[in-house]
Amino acid sequence: MKHVLVVCLGNICRSPIGEGLIRHHAGIAGLSLQVDSAGTSGLHAHEPPDIRSQEVMLQHKLDIGNQRSRQLTTHDLNRFDVILVMDHENLKEAQALGNGDADIELFVTGQNVPDPYYGGEQGFKQVYEMLDRAAAEWVSSWSRSQHANT
Repeated sequence: MKHVLVVCLGNICRSPIGEGLIRHHAGIAGLSLQVDSAGTSGLHAHEPPDIRSQEVMLQHKLDIGNQRSRQLTTHDLNRFDVILVMDHENLKEAQALGNGDADIELFVTGQNVPDPYYGGEQGFKQVYEMLDRAAAEWVSSWSRSQHANT
């Protein structure tokens, strides 16, 4: 089973959406994944996702209200197979924790996902759309890889 960690700054806006969408697309594909999320900052530790993240997911009938924020740790670099980060700053911070077995990649290949925290509802919709497309692509890739190995 593949273990996937989704990372942003505070683990209350982007990464909870990403975690929820990876789970959703894996469920559709029948792919068994262990999925979690974390933030490079521990500022919001143990908090639920931002209400605006929850709302944009609920508009698509996906509930992420049970998630709780936590900080990225050195242990995560070996516990997960893949760490998907939201932007180049998250990438640098994750890599600065040290070396591990995890592949650390941008969630949206070649692009930063903007942090919608200080913006309005439209920013959360934009993030949802970006992450939904990318999550579907990641899950499809992992599914093809799994089928090729069986």
